[in-house]
Amino acid sequence: MTLRQKTADLLAQRWVQNFIVGVIIFNAIILGMETSDSIMAQAGGLITMLDQLCLAIFVIELAAKLFAQRGAFFRNGWNIFDFVIVGISLVPGNGGLSVLRALRILRVLRVISVVPSLRRVVEGFVTALPGMGSVFLLMGIVFYIAAVMATKLFGDAFPEWFGTLGRSGYSLFQIMTLESWSMGIVRPVMEIYPYAWAFFVPFIMVTTFAVVNLLVGLIVNSMQDAHAEEGNAATDAYRDEVMAKLDAIEKRLDGKG
Repeated sequence: MTLRQKTADLLAQRWVQNFIVGVIIFNAIILGMETSDSIMAQAGGLITMLDQLCLAIFVIELAAKLFAQRGAFFRNGWNIFDFVIVGISLVPGNGGLSVLRALRILRVLRVISVVPSLRRVVEGFVTALPGMGSVFLLMGIVFYIAAVMATKLFGDAFPEWFGTLGRSGYSLFQIMTLESWSMGIVRPVMEIYPYAWAFFVPFIMVTTFAVVNLLVGLIVNSMQDAHAEEGNAATDAYRDEVMAKLDAIEKRLDGKG
């Protein structure tokens, strides 16, 4: 067995994957502790050292994957994702690039590429994106129409909420999320425009209860399809394994005969 094959087998070991997940979680805790001035004043040096140690482990893991997989490494989307996340952490965070220090927390996202169940969730979401594009287009049309109407209807009396197209769009987004929509916006508007409910209620019915639930349905359906495909693949693999064993038994019996 070659060194490349041994490295690939080692990386595929369950304990190695669990170790990487543990390092990711530990690193997330460390990065959270860095936001506390009191903790950094007492143990800043230790926390920085542990952060660098976690980064070194990630670099070693990626280097081992590159050695084991060679060109195939960059044909895997999750490998590219890990490469970018770790690469951002290696860029010096000084001067104009100081914002990259805040992006180090993105290392936590590596847990998605390591845990298969999380990968299925993300893959299901990505699969749903084409269908979601049509839904977002529909929502954009509804929002534009509603924002124009709201600006013309309520802009003079409530310029802070509906004075411009942008303000109307933001206020309507708040209403769609049902965050303080009644007492915060709609009821004050209805004190001046008693029939304003005839505009806001249909808007909520269309956006919150129809379009948003349609998005959820698309995502759930894509995840179910991905799970079904994975189950079918596992079933096919099991069937192939059983057939191979039966063939081996048959050959053995023929040899004895």
